[in-house]
Amino acid sequence: MKLIVGLGNPGPKYAGHRHNIGFMALDRMAQDHGFGPWKGKHQGSISEGRFGSDRAVLLKPETFMNNSGQSVQAAMRFYKLDPSDVVVLHDEIDLAPGKVKHKIGGGHAGHNGLRSIHAHIGPEYGRVRLGVGHPGHKDRVPSYVLHDFAKADEAWLDDVLRGVSDGAPWLAVGDGAKFMNAVGMRVSPPRSGTGQKSRNTAVSNTPPAKAAPEAPEKSPLQKLMDRFR
Repeated sequence: MKLIVGLGNPGPKYAGHRHNIGFMALDRMAQDHGFGPWKGKHQGSISEGRFGSDRAVLLKPETFMNNSGQSVQAAMRFYKLDPSDVVVLHDEIDLAPGKVKHKIGGGHAGHNGLRSIHAHIGPEYGRVRLGVGHPGHKDRVPSYVLHDFAKADEAWLDDVLRGVSDGAPWLAVGDGAKFMNAVGMRVSPPRSGTGQKSRNTAVSNTPPAKAAPEAPEKSPLQKLMDRFR
């Protein structure tokens, strides 16, 4: 069983913030895959269900971002899970908007939610890094992530959320490569043809047949003789 955690801050005033993209991703998963209703538990909200035969629990910590680890640890203890059974979805300012990366382990890179989870369960859990872009200067980061997505972000954000939901069954079985492939099919789908007719550029090694020589023009006398043969 996998515990899939989305990071964010609770309450309607934070719902559209870049920092809450983890919450958004879990809401999309629960809706698309027919998970149960959200219930208050483990210092957060949980929704239980299955991806095929694989059981999973979705968790949105309600401790506020800086204490996310408390909720994750409580859920892990209840379900008797190891860090390797946990996947955390979070905003990533060091990735361009619309970019998604999957990894296991590593540092928290100053992300307060990850910092808290590291402190409570260690670093050896899965992460899905959801790119939201960087404001350009580190002093602007807090106000940037604690602000709603712009109108111009709606198209790529919808693609990312749908792609993560499409790939969720692969997260549940720990296949990061297939998860990323599912995301890619939404975010960067294969391009269709141009509509132009294809040209056959194959070269034949067989020389073209020589045209048969034309017969010489017959004289009027020969034509007359042919009529009586």
